[in-house]
Amino acid sequence: MDFFFSTKISIPLFQILLLLIFSTTVLLYGKVRLALVINYIFTLYWGYVFNREYLQGFGYDKIDAYSLVYVAFGLVIVLLVFVGFSAQRE
Repeated sequence: MDFFFSTKISIPLFQILLLLIFSTTVLLYGKVRLALVINYIFTLYWGYVFNREYLQGFGYDKIDAYSLVYVAFGLVIVLLVFVGFSAQRE
């Protein structure tokens, strides 16, 4: 549990502001599901793409199969959400 409290990651202020602007704009238009997807995409990006150097410096020199499967499922979820958004409702 100490690992979670002592871990420090850096996220640029520009990206946090971008997330805030996108989420707020979408929420003002009443699209709660889209705001959740935007937050999910940012979190996935920050966890696996942006802080990749930190993971490699922590001892993960190569990304193992589990991490690739996890990211692949994350991208599949995003794809399915957008397919669901584009489906017409009666």
